[in-house]
Amino acid sequence: MSKKIQGVLTAIVTPFAPTGEVCTQRLRTQVQRQIKYGNGIFCNGTNGEFFVLDMAEKLLVTETCVDEVAGKVPVVAHIGEISTATTIKLGKAVAAMGVDAVSVIAPYFVPLKQNELIYHYSAIADAVPVPVFLYNIPNRTGNTIEPATAAKLAEHPNIVGIKDSAGSYESLKGFLDAAKDIPTFDVLSGPDHLAHQGFLEGCSACISGLANVSPEGVSLIWKHFRDGNIEKSKAAQDFISGLRKDLYAIAFAPAAVKKAALMLGEDVGDSRYPIVFSEQDLAAVKEVAAKYAVVPAL
Repeated sequence: MSKKIQGVLTAIVTPFAPTGEVCTQRLRTQVQRQIKYGNGIFCNGTNGEFFVLDMAEKLLVTETCVDEVAGKVPVVAHIGEISTATTIKLGKAVAAMGVDAVSVIAPYFVPLKQNELIYHYSAIADAVPVPVFLYNIPNRTGNTIEPATAAKLAEHPNIVGIKDSAGSYESLKGFLDAAKDIPTFDVLSGPDHLAHQGFLEGCSACISGLANVSPEGVSLIWKHFRDGNIEKSKAAQDFISGLRKDLYAIAFAPAAVKKAALMLGEDVGDSRYPIVFSEQDLAAVKEVAAKYAVVPAL
């Protein structure tokens, strides 16, 4: 990888028009909103609703993000599918669009052994001509990438790191320990409440869903850390951790994130996830969005 990916990448939501299709104009607005705070773009992830996008829509989202970013910040596209062949097909297509790297979720629904994960990721890294990040999110896939497996895959010259979204400090620390003697392999933190701690312990970047709600708040965790102000970085983390606790208690996190962004005046449309917000839920999201709409002086 010619340039190390550092800082914040927003797991950007996919805006839909009232008629239901992907709205590229609204997506461009969201990309610019993130660029304003120096945040990179991670598209077609869980917050981007990749489970409910077809192949053409995933390509449209990626193409739009790359075009709108125009090299100002990194763009990483998630390409993980159940089959190795389909993942490679999508990976080659987005690589041709100019993404900086791709991220690959472990196959979901199909239970895999560690040697099968090694086969799957090695085949993808052999075939896709841009750097590959592993993506560990066992609560959604049923498959855990073990730290030893990640270290083994790090031997592949085109596998450059892992995004860990298992949700626990213990999981993140396991990958950081496995990578500490591998300078070519980076660890990216997924859970928003672990961004600051991840930076402290060696993560090169965080992938943030909550940056869709508070792009400035998340960006300050990195910016203060980068500038050596650990106290202010921790204060920014505390602000975002409060947002996470309050918002994620209401509904499935990606759907709640999108609804909160909508209530902040961001025209992102509804989620395709079959989540039904009651009137009580909507009132709770509105209250949380208002509470965290303004980032305090951090």
